[in-house]
Amino acid sequence: MVPDDSVPLAERMRPRMLDEVLGQEHLLGPEAPLRIAIEKGQPPSMILWGPPGCGKTTLARLAADTGALAFATLSAVLAGVKEVRAVVEQARARRSARGQGTLLFVDEIHRFNKAQQDALLPHIEDGTLRFIGATTENPSFALNNALLSRLRVYRLQAVEPAAIAALLREALRDRERGLGARDVHLEAEWIERLAAAADGDARRALNWLETAADLAGRGEITPQTLRAVMGSQSLHFDRQGDAFYDQISALHKSVRGSDPDAAVYWLVRMLDAGCDPEYLARRLLRMAYEDIGLAAVGIAARVMAAWETVERLGRPEADLALVQAAIELASAPKSNTAYRALGAVRSSIAETGSPQVPLHLRNAPTRLMREEGFGAGYRYDHDEPDGFSRGQTYLPETLLGQRYYHPGQAGTERILAERLAALARGLSKESEGDAT
Repeated sequence: MVPDDSVPLAERMRPRMLDEVLGQEHLLGPEAPLRIAIEKGQPPSMILWGPPGCGKTTLARLAADTGALAFATLSAVLAGVKEVRAVVEQARARRSARGQGTLLFVDEIHRFNKAQQDALLPHIEDGTLRFIGATTENPSFALNNALLSRLRVYRLQAVEPAAIAALLREALRDRERGLGARDVHLEAEWIERLAAAADGDARRALNWLETAADLAGRGEITPQTLRAVMGSQSLHFDRQGDAFYDQISALHKSVRGSDPDAAVYWLVRMLDAGCDPEYLARRLLRMAYEDIGLAAVGIAARVMAAWETVERLGRPEADLALVQAAIELASAPKSNTAYRALGAVRSSIAETGSPQVPLHLRNAPTRLMREEGFGAGYRYDHDEPDGFSRGQTYLPETLLGQRYYHPGQAGTERILAERLAALARGLSKESEGDAT
């Protein structure tokens, strides 16, 4: 049987049974609850969360087929409440006429708004529909709580390169569904390269293979053809999806963990995948204040200079400025004392409200204010010995003795710590003298 070339290779090679699904053993292993439920013909209503090309649509179709359910599908990009209602009416008619249930599959469910999601609720609850939604985004953020509470969430993993390579070899060999009847060949080394470059997306790998086979006709698919098809392969990177935030998190934590190699890796990976370099510059500047802070007080200015280089020079020339900033941030001593002081003060304000400014610290530009005691007793520090007015207080009376900033000992912050310790010792000696 010659395959229908009008149907894409990825569709022809779609798994026909659970055992053919790639790489989801944690969900579909022999004793996995999801597999057992599907094999019994009782798939739960669920969300399948995972990267592109990992098998979400395939799993939904297999769940419908195994349970002898009618398979209805909607795209969240194109469908609205009207289309949902139409599917519900068809499901009711189907059940009434022949007792068959319906499984509704909604791709990119995260694109449904609240009204569209709410339209599904009663029909999931009363059993009119079994529902499966597919998303590449974290359901905790993408779906409203009312819908999420009625569904089980299963996370699918990106397909491993070894599994993709096996699929590509099968596609080249299979004469009924694959490319076997076309007598095309690809060297083993390039099968492995193609599988690795697909970045966990089996559909992408099959699409590349099919396009290369179309260009090659019969015979060997050359490396030149494959390179042309793959182009500058797009790594997984969604400007609003999980991959975006995961990679930003990895960059930030690599800097905080003092690993310049990892910091540069994540920075360049994001740059080359299309991340806005100015956004990365802003994040690096944030790291300079949050994680390096007072341990290297001049570093923020140098990160700011890198940002300005990005603005004035552009890519790719300015990439080096960002790389240099990331290396310096990762290699620098670390301190989060200012960050912690900020949080401590905000917590204190939330607990204590708004105590009044002490009278001696208040401005007194008028005679009346001076008569009311505003500014009375304030000592001008520059007129004091060593430029420090010993014993003068600055916090509200109810907060005297409160400590928000606890200096660290890393890098240049050691100088601040020594200065504050010396001032504190001076106050202690003065107190001891008063006591005697």
